[in-house]
Amino acid sequence: MAGRHFLFVPGPTNVPDRVTRAMMVAMEDHRSSKFPDLTLPLFQDLKKVFKSTDGQVFIFPSSGTGGWEAALTNTLSPGDKVLASRFGQFSHLWIDLAQRLGLDVQVLEEEWGTGVKPDKIESILRADKGHQIKAVLAVQNETATGVTSHIGEVRKAMDAAGHPALLYVDGVSSIGSIDFRMDEWRVDLAVAGSQKGLMLPAGLGFVCASPRALAAYKTAGLKRVYFDFGDMIKANATGYFPYTPALPMLYGLRESLKILFEEKLERVYERHNVLASGVRAAVKAWGLHPCAKEPKWYSDTVTAIVVPPGFNGADVIDAAFRRYDLSLGAGLSQVAGKVFRIGHLGDLNDLMVLGAISGAEMAMVDVGIDIKLGSGVAAAQQHFRSTIMAKEKKPTDQQQFAQLHPEGVLND
Repeated sequence: MAGRHFLFVPGPTNVPDRVTRAMMVAMEDHRSSKFPDLTLPLFQDLKKVFKSTDGQVFIFPSSGTGGWEAALTNTLSPGDKVLASRFGQFSHLWIDLAQRLGLDVQVLEEEWGTGVKPDKIESILRADKGHQIKAVLAVQNETATGVTSHIGEVRKAMDAAGHPALLYVDGVSSIGSIDFRMDEWRVDLAVAGSQKGLMLPAGLGFVCASPRALAAYKTAGLKRVYFDFGDMIKANATGYFPYTPALPMLYGLRESLKILFEEKLERVYERHNVLASGVRAAVKAWGLHPCAKEPKWYSDTVTAIVVPPGFNGADVIDAAFRRYDLSLGAGLSQVAGKVFRIGHLGDLNDLMVLGAISGAEMAMVDVGIDIKLGSGVAAAQQHFRSTIMAKEKKPTDQQQFAQLHPEGVLND
């Protein structure tokens, strides 16, 4: 099929041409004296994405699942009790991984379409007088349902309970796309993956560990080898790795970080919110609704759209792929067949999202869902136009400075 494939799953995301070109490098000696020139700045730049000054970033050749495992095995011991909320497929998988590692997981079952409930976390931690709970696991963005939980509120709940448990956050589909504040929220271990907001192929798992987490490493009893923090700390200090790293991915990472910093992280978050709001405007115009139960849960990286009774979301996905070269996300586990998902994160702009909305409309009509062609596109267009026009009316930094200081000049 001519033209580019439209990739609108919530990961892997589109890889910018700049990143693809940066990854086309000849292999090199990863133990040469020049290699740290590439790697040492990566560790520092990743800390900026996590918004951490005192954390330590680890780069593993893995997916985000490897990051989950590394975070747990380096800081906990067999039989340790952890508290985790389950409200979607990925929160479920992290819980399953923890249980298979030999941890005692107290699961808080939440309705799919909602997220982590800080008040429940606080109540359970208050009741844990002996501080048997060693960790709280929270997924910031549940990709299966299009739900974002509020990690800052989770931290407040833990503080209110006066509990010393470590806070672990899955930020795989949020970090680099949705605001994340490692130090301000006092997150102890945060996990990210290369194939989402960082706009790379899958293949790198990131963990940022706080000083408290690094202290916990010294007494952690779970087995680990490939994911051992100690091996990484020793090698990373001088810019090297304990085993052969994924060289092209590191060059791609350097370029993707440049792209994020050129746009500026706050503007990246704003762009994702605008794109997500446009998709939600389309969903409303179709007469459908998101899987997320309330606006407070809405995700800015993925929207799961509930199909009407009697229809299967998988049919919409198949029609979109076969007829229009558009990849949409499938419903998973409890919402399999009940939803289809539009991923709106990474290297995207307004017109690209309009193309995905248009393709989804055609696919829905093709399978018999009663929506009006063009209704969602028009709603999203109106949202995007109004957003752009509002920005144009807002004075620039230079204009604001000139109004306040008519005698001065603002330098770029």
